Amino acid sequence: MERLKGKKHLDDMVPSEIVKALDEYVIGQDEAKRTIAVAIRNRVRRKRLPEEVREEITPKNILMIGSTGVGKTEIARRIAKLADAPFIKVEATKYTEVGYVGRDVESMVRDLMGASLQMVREEMAASKKEEVDRRVEERLLDLLLPSIEKDGGNTDVSTDGAREQFRQMLRKGIFDSREVEMPQSMRQNLGFELMGSSSNMEELQQALGSLGSMFAQQGRQKIRKITVKRAREIIEEEEMDKVVDPDKAVDEAKERAEEMGIIFIDEIDKVASRGNSSNSDVSREGVQRDILPIVEGTKVSTKWGVIDTTNILFIAAGAFSFAKPSDLIPELQGRFPLRVELHDLSAEEFYRILTEPQNAITKQYTALLSTEGVSVTFTDEALHEIAAIAHDVNQTNDNIGARRLYTVMEKLLEELSFSANELNGQSVEITRDYVRQRLSDIVEDQDLTRYIL
Repeated sequence: MERLKGKKHLDDMVPSEIVKALDEYVIGQDEAKRTIAVAIRNRVRRKRLPEEVREEITPKNILMIGSTGVGKTEIARRIAKLADAPFIKVEATKYTEVGYVGRDVESMVRDLMGASLQMVREEMAASKKEEVDRRVEERLLDLLLPSIEKDGGNTDVSTDGAREQFRQMLRKGIFDSREVEMPQSMRQNLGFELMGSSSNMEELQQALGSLGSMFAQQGRQKIRKITVKRAREIIEEEEMDKVVDPDKAVDEAKERAEEMGIIFIDEIDKVASRGNSSNSDVSREGVQRDILPIVEGTKVSTKWGVIDTTNILFIAAGAFSFAKPSDLIPELQGRFPLRVELHDLSAEEFYRILTEPQNAITKQYTALLSTEGVSVTFTDEALHEIAAIAHDVNQTNDNIGARRLYTVMEKLLEELSFSANELNGQSVEITRDYVRQRLSDIVEDQDLTRYIL
């Protein structure tokens, strides 16, 4: 799993360091960041306790409440990169009550175990990366320089000189888009990945159909044309399987998922009842009741064995614009004892979002336009003006939080982005006057604002 570059291992980070790492990408919302930092640190503390004490301590699940665009999902994304632990993000609206067509809630645990296994396999393979890379490269060269039948015998047309020349070109990515013929592996024929992640009968039947077709065509090896780039991905998976001990990987992944796994459930408010007895509310309550045992602690069957969810940390989030946290069933409310409310963002925080994060939107647009040879700079006054406009539009229309900055910036730089290819080699400074000239008419016209910004 990707980590924040240059950061310490999570096990060595105290809560203040976790918050500081989040500050590089998420502006404001200090209470939410502190709560999550403590919850994550407690996972590490728990691992250090004697087993008899550790078994009595379970994670304190968190419910984040705040309108759209205030940073709930961004905090989750950054925790996923910061935490060297199995992490998945799911949306509550994707699940249906047991007995209905759709994903069942237990699939979130299977997905977590899948993410954990992938993490462990990559770590194990990393220790033998050189060996895996060498094998992958040789197999790709075999595909690019196949042997041919000549004079009644096999003669390799790939001489040492040609093979080395192709090797250098392969490393430079010159062959990435070239197509080669590759036998389809048994893993692909059997559709194991599909069977492992299937959460409904339709997908399982498709996988079984593929299995039947494989046996019906036994003895014939299917050949297909794919790009070298895709062939590399397939061969890397196959070579990784060869160097990784599957039993050891599953055991390690299972322990990580159970002891350090984190599941982020977004849009939890969308499955809350709204005080009436309509069919949709009955269905929403059914989803809540299905989620409840997962959060409480239960055993879920997966293709890798049974996973105990007792010590998995659950972080739920929702805007609760039309429903309230109290509209969730009481049992589910009780399983999220830690609650943090994320506040609406101010104009000053919008300005900080434009300037401070490592992935600030201004840096993104500057990088994009630089590919056309255009150097774009923003004055401090212009950034304050953009922040003020975004905040004002949120106040007078639907409040979509920091996402408003994207709509404002897109409209502001629309003309520049369109004609960037004609401005190669030029420098463009975005000033306060430029911002007002491009956006003032739209902001003043509320009817236009509703549809454009």
